[in-house]
Amino acid sequence: MGRPVSTEDRVGAGGHQDRVETALEVGAKKAFQWAIDWPGWCRSGKTELDAMEALINHGERYNVVVARAGFEPLVVSAHDLFVVETVAGGASTDFGVPGAIATSDRQPVTGMDADRLARIVEAAWATLDDVVAAAPAELRKGPRGGGRDRDKAFAHVLDADQAYAQVLGIKRPAIDPTDRAAIADLRATMLAALREPSDGSPIAARKWPPRYAARRIAWHALDHAWEIEDRTET
Repeated sequence: MGRPVSTEDRVGAGGHQDRVETALEVGAKKAFQWAIDWPGWCRSGKTELDAMEALINHGERYNVVVARAGFEPLVVSAHDLFVVETVAGGASTDFGVPGAIATSDRQPVTGMDADRLARIVEAAWATLDDVVAAAPAELRKGPRGGGRDRDKAFAHVLDADQAYAQVLGIKRPAIDPTDRAAIADLRATMLAALREPSDGSPIAARKWPPRYAARRIAWHALDHAWEIEDRTET
C-alpha cells in the first residue's frame, strides 16, 4: 500500500491547482459544498446546485484569504469542481451549520499539511478582523428586519471560537470582545493545536479531527465576515 495522499501532493507547495476536489453535505432542507483542501471555502444553498453556485460566486472573496495565507489565487469554474464525497446532513445542516464529519476530514495530516491548515485559518480570522474594522456599527437589516449588527456579529464569532477551543481541549475564561490580547492568545493556542501533525484522529481525543476543525473554524469566521460585507450600506 502506498503512502496516504497529502494536501501538498494534490495542491503543491504554492497552492496552485486546476482540479478542486469538493465534498457535499446534504440535509432535508439545505446542502453544503466545500473545497476539501481549502478550509473556509464552503457555502450552502437549498439544493446541491444552489450550494455549488454559491461556492463559485464566493471564489473571488475567498481569494482574499488565499493571498493572505501566502498561496496563489484560485481561478476556478464549475467545470473545475469535482465532488469526491457526499455525506448525509442532519438538523445542524438544515439549521445552517456544516456539522457532518466526512471521510476526507479524517485523513492524516503531515507537518506541511498542518501548517497549511493553520495559515488558512489564521488568514480567515484576519479577514474577519479587517471587515469588522471597516464596517459601520449598524448594519443593514435582513429581508425580515433581522440580523446582528457589527459588534454583536463579532462577539458571536468569538463565542463560537471559545466553544470550538474547548472541542480542541483548550480551556479559557470568557473573553471580552474588546480584549484584543486575550483574543490573540486564544487564536494562537488554537493555531498551535492545528499545527500538530496527525493520523487523522480527533484533536485532544475529543470530537473534531484537524481537517474538520480547520474548515469549521474558517467557515464560521468567513461566513460572518461576508455577511457583514453584504449588509454594509454603500
